[in-house]
Amino acid sequence: MTNNSSYYKTNKPTMTIQPLALEHAIELCNWSYSPPYNIYNWPNWEHMKKDEIEFGDPVLREEQYSSVLDNEGNLVGFAQFFPMSNVTRLGLGLRPDLCGNGLGIPLVEAVATEAIRRSPSNEIDLEVLTWNVRAIRTYEKAGFRITDTYMRPNSDGMKECHCMTYMI
Repeated sequence: MTNNSSYYKTNKPTMTIQPLALEHAIELCNWSYSPPYNIYNWPNWEHMKKDEIEFGDPVLREEQYSSVLDNEGNLVGFAQFFPMSNVTRLGLGLRPDLCGNGLGIPLVEAVATEAIRRSPSNEIDLEVLTWNVRAIRTYEKAGFRITDTYMRPNSDGMKECHCMTYMI
């Protein structure tokens, strides 16, 4: 099992999408992003489970969340496929220690491909905070384009975000 981030700098994995296993859900709660990306850290697992927050709710976890695994079955990211009317809204994240290793684009492409496989007639989009230039560039390189900008509630108040739509 490979968990060494330097391995991924020279070995780009094929990413696969699998249902979000309980052990992966727990692992996501232990991921720790550095500021300013720490707003993407999940609460601890016991809190998520007790309050049934997002993938802490077993039904929501089964219906919307997936693990993104590398060739060896290591958890490298996660995806949420949120169904809306004729749209699949994506939520996704790359394991914090893998950021900056060139894995963002393959992760986004794998998740977008899976969203199309699940709902081929749906538009695919995602939301990203406007200050998150690193993510915006990755999404653009993977085929997303900014189609709208608006304010939306966030954990620490109203924040400006872009809606980006998959164009490939």
